[in-house]
Amino acid sequence: MSEQRNQASGLPTFDAPEIGSTDPRRYEQLTQIRLEDPGAVQRAADARTRHPGIKYGEQNFIVAADHPARGALKVRSDGRAMADRRGLLDRLRIALQNPAVDGILASPDVLDDLLLLGALEGKLVFGSLNRGGLSGLVNEIDDRFTAHTAEALQKIGADGGKMLTRIHYGDPHTTSVLESTAHAVDELAARGLYAMVEPFISATRNGAIFNDLSTDAVVKSVGIASSLGSTSAYTWMKLPVVPDMERVVAASTLPTVLLGGDPTAAPDEIFATWRDALALPGVQGLTVGRTLLYPEDDDVAGAVATAASLLRSSRN
Repeated sequence: MSEQRNQASGLPTFDAPEIGSTDPRRYEQLTQIRLEDPGAVQRAADARTRHPGIKYGEQNFIVAADHPARGALKVRSDGRAMADRRGLLDRLRIALQNPAVDGILASPDVLDDLLLLGALEGKLVFGSLNRGGLSGLVNEIDDRFTAHTAEALQKIGADGGKMLTRIHYGDPHTTSVLESTAHAVDELAARGLYAMVEPFISATRNGAIFNDLSTDAVVKSVGIASSLGSTSAYTWMKLPVVPDMERVVAASTLPTVLLGGDPTAAPDEIFATWRDALALPGVQGLTVGRTLLYPEDDDVAGAVATAASLLRSSRN
């Protein structure tokens, strides 16, 4: 472990990440800091250089890492892929080292780790708000807001928050989900923070909840989610890439970022669909996690570089 210290925050620096490292102590100092100096998280947030600002036409690249907080650890056939926090941090740090990666979307624990690691200099920061709808839970649709709050995000100098909003016509909890999302949109907007809403039309099949990825369903979800809250001034849509994406983007004038989901197609096919969707007006970038953090060949830096090459940016 490096003994150098970050001049701005006074926190130690950490050795370069390495995929496949077997050193069990490589993030031990994070635990020590949390135990002995919990105020270090806020100091790291206060010392952090903020992102220079969002501009239309400069598409943004945000890496997502809020999956474990909902018990969603699976990537392709590996049901425990995201269970090792040290491995996840290694992959996130590699991704964030690419200057084309604008920022992070994460749950509070992951975000705090990255702040302590000094990995968020000049980056956009989005917190994840509702993580209570655990995968497979008996009342999964009752997706309570158990993570970040608008107040907490403002305190750490974040840029916004994200809400998963599953609309299940057969589940009575959907009404409270919509109401909670609307309140969160208002609370974020009141603080000048972006509200990234990720809507799905969901249903139950063989006892499990699935998201309807038909074009008609995604278009319907956009119409519903776009109107949540008393203002849409700060609202973004976070949407899956589906066939006839032109219809999806045409359903709203809100800025749209594309999500990745659990990768099932070949990498070349996934990147091709992203490229086509990124060419549409109103699409402001990518917010992708597992597809890039856990690529089939384990080359995180290569997968991130390929995705970055698809975005419209003066940096390319």
